[in-house]
Amino acid sequence: MAATQAMLSANFGVAPVAVASCENSTRASGSSKLSSLSVAGSSLHGSVAGLGAGKRIVGVQKQGAVAVRAAVAAEAAVPKSQQKSQYDITTLTTWLLKKEQAGVIDGELTIVLSSIALACKQIASLVQRAGISNMTGLQGAANIQGEDQKKLDVISNEVFSSCLRSSGRTGIIASEEEDVPVAVEESYSGNYIVVFDPLDGSSNIDAAVSTGSIWGIYRPNEECLTNLSENPTIDEVQENCVINVCQPGSNLLSAGYCMYSSSVILVLSVGDGVYGFTLDPLYGEFVLSHDKIQIPKKGKIYSFNEGNYGLWDDNLKKYVDSLKDASSGKPYSARYIGSLVGDFHRTMLYGGIYGYPKDSISKTGKLRLLYECAPMSYLAEQAGGKGSDGKNRILDIEPEQVHQRVPLYIGSTEEVEKLESYLA
Repeated sequence: MAATQAMLSANFGVAPVAVASCENSTRASGSSKLSSLSVAGSSLHGSVAGLGAGKRIVGVQKQGAVAVRAAVAAEAAVPKSQQKSQYDITTLTTWLLKKEQAGVIDGELTIVLSSIALACKQIASLVQRAGISNMTGLQGAANIQGEDQKKLDVISNEVFSSCLRSSGRTGIIASEEEDVPVAVEESYSGNYIVVFDPLDGSSNIDAAVSTGSIWGIYRPNEECLTNLSENPTIDEVQENCVINVCQPGSNLLSAGYCMYSSSVILVLSVGDGVYGFTLDPLYGEFVLSHDKIQIPKKGKIYSFNEGNYGLWDDNLKKYVDSLKDASSGKPYSARYIGSLVGDFHRTMLYGGIYGYPKDSISKTGKLRLLYECAPMSYLAEQAGGKGSDGKNRILDIEPEQVHQRVPLYIGSTEEVEKLESYLA
């Protein structure tokens, strides 16, 4: 190329620069074309790739459309009468009627449970308005256990008893607040026996802390009924009531509690699991909110009143100390409200153990077998948990008197069994 430039310069006077410029231009042109081809290739590649992606998107869209059409077709295949609306709710009444239709309960028990739900609604309203209705503080009397009665204890007992009587399906009523079980007047009498604590944790009322109602439902002991004379005396009737009421928890047909807290929750079992219903304040109805509650097999929460620690048995102290042992990895968390309903409700949902033991002052414990321990243990077992007095299954204990007290340990199966191993 240099020789050619010299020849052109000598013979024709063409400046080398012109050739160089042409060459540079050619190079630039070639480079530009190559660059254009490269860009075009890239664009073509991008277009092809985009086309492939587009086809994939279209394919996915087609699959989605097919799935939607299939779902619509499946829904259309179900009769409209069986289709579930997005606004469909299950109220306690609806739930009870379904259980009745399935043969789990009878119509009379449905009425009894409905009357209890009504009592719970009334008590919930009283509790919520206690602070502004002059219903806090003591009544000025003591119950059969020698405990000072709160005003709401007395009122709640009247509400519960009245609703059960008016149901026309209750034969005997036994309340923690009454000296002896009461036979319902013959004109209102029915077949069921209802035991209840109308307002558990009433010491929390003045502080607006969680409280609740607890109940259990039995059938009467037919043998006892036939032993009555033709014109029984009041003493005979009372004795018959006591005999009928003093049944082990294993005879329970149904049990439940209602918690009055940030929301009003009614928890119930009729022998086929545990269900929770939350009171909708807009409609005034209990609505199914917890379907088939199951207590976790294990838990990391213990609920004991450790203010009585110094009064406990040494083995129980060792058990509680083991729960707080940091060397085990992570110690248990302590939670205690002072209301059996509130503490048990948390235990049932989160797992763990609730305990109210006997001590050097309360030799047999403090909680009542009939009104508190048996109904709660029934619910615990229905939810896959366990209730024990430290050695025996609560539901197997035969009551010797209507206000009998026993120790109670209740909650996750593994946690209760661990405690029993310490107390054995």
